[in-house]
Amino acid sequence: MRSLLPILTVLAALLGIWYLAVAPMNIRVALDQVERSGAAVEPATSVERRATSVWRLMWDNSEHVAAGYALERPRLPTPAQVGGELWKTTGQMVERGRPFSKRSLLRHSWITLQSTLWGFLLGTTLGLLGAIAIVYSRVVRMSLLPWAIISQTIPIVALAPMIIVLSSQVGIEGRGVPKAIISAYLCYFPVLVGMTKGLQSPALAQLDLLRTYSASGLQSFFKLRLPASVPFLFTSLKIGIAAALVGTIVGELPTGAVSGLGARILIGDQFGTPLAIWAALAMAAMLAGLLVTLLDLLQRATLKRMGMQA
Repeated sequence: MRSLLPILTVLAALLGIWYLAVAPMNIRVALDQVERSGAAVEPATSVERRATSVWRLMWDNSEHVAAGYALERPRLPTPAQVGGELWKTTGQMVERGRPFSKRSLLRHSWITLQSTLWGFLLGTTLGLLGAIAIVYSRVVRMSLLPWAIISQTIPIVALAPMIIVLSSQVGIEGRGVPKAIISAYLCYFPVLVGMTKGLQSPALAQLDLLRTYSASGLQSFFKLRLPASVPFLFTSLKIGIAAALVGTIVGELPTGAVSGLGARILIGDQFGTPLAIWAALAMAAMLAGLLVTLLDLLQRATLKRMGMQA
């Protein structure tokens, strides 16, 4: 409960801010609909309303503010509307026996999750190998690390189309591989930096002690450096899995994909259905939370078995 209470407090505060933000975000659309229904609004024309601040519109039309919370296509939906859309595209699909139909977010989440896990595996592997090379080779440390840092300054939205085009040029068919590469691109850097720090965390006295025992470099790695780096590894993996999910969703946007959470966001934007966009975003947030939670449980179990405090 001590850990849960702060989380629930922050969640309640975010929901409160969300509800308060709905009114100013939707007031213009709400007044347009109210005007079309024949009610009087102030100012009377949409041109004048566009030139008026939302706060003045809310003050002059306070009786119509509630209409902004019940729009079919709001600029900013309420949490209840997003929850209803989530239920319609998940729970109702399960009840009807179609959990993986084309409109089901469960199906789209599974497609996104597959590419995320492949990208996470690839990025983690590259990050681990790069960290080991940096720790044991001064040449690699001087050459690889600066380029790894520079690579993160390239916007992923600019890099994603390039990866997709290059993948098609070398004969890689399908959208899964480019998405996994984009996912790995965002994932490997946290693992690289975290594991480099973790492998370098043993004190000089500990390394000297192993040398007095005539331990080989391989023995020093498995007996000292690797165990000492485990807490750093799991911290990096939590960041990496969330970044990998973001990379997969971004990778689905320029590919013209029809499946995946990124595709749902793109389709919702093209057809002007904000609820579909927000439902996909909420599902992505829950999926990221689930993945990070699973890694946290694995971390606790691993550190407990190693005799460390989680």
